[in-house]
Amino acid sequence: MSFTRIWTVRFSDTDPFGIAHYPRMIDAVHETSDMCMEAIGWPFWELSQTHEFGLPLVSMDFDFNRQIAAGDDVAIELLPTVGETSVQFEYTATHDGDIVFEGTEHRVCVPIGGDSGIEIPDDLRRSLETVDIQLEGD
Repeated sequence: MSFTRIWTVRFSDTDPFGIAHYPRMIDAVHETSDMCMEAIGWPFWELSQTHEFGLPLVSMDFDFNRQIAAGDDVAIELLPTVGETSVQFEYTATHDGDIVFEGTEHRVCVPIGGDSGIEIPDDLRRSLETVDIQLEGD
């Protein structure tokens, strides 16, 4: 099960050479996780405001395999793997059938004011484990 969205690379996402700049690719990744969490009914902003916990990012690792340019449509797929107190988001971004970048984010479930992981709530776990959403366009 996964969540996929299309990111259209804008001119403002590129460097002076017309190639998508890596910080903008990371922004697109974070936006993808925001969109996924909202689509499954668990927006990040509600985690702390309503449920009194968060999923802070504790590590990330990405490899950039191919260049992408302004106007390219990039499919970013997010595949969640849920552990006891953490979730790993695995990303694969493709353009014209080629992997352009891929990587992982590791997030830990932490209570507001806490400093150690807590068990991921069952409802959130089910939502992450069964997500199967394909969005078209930005």
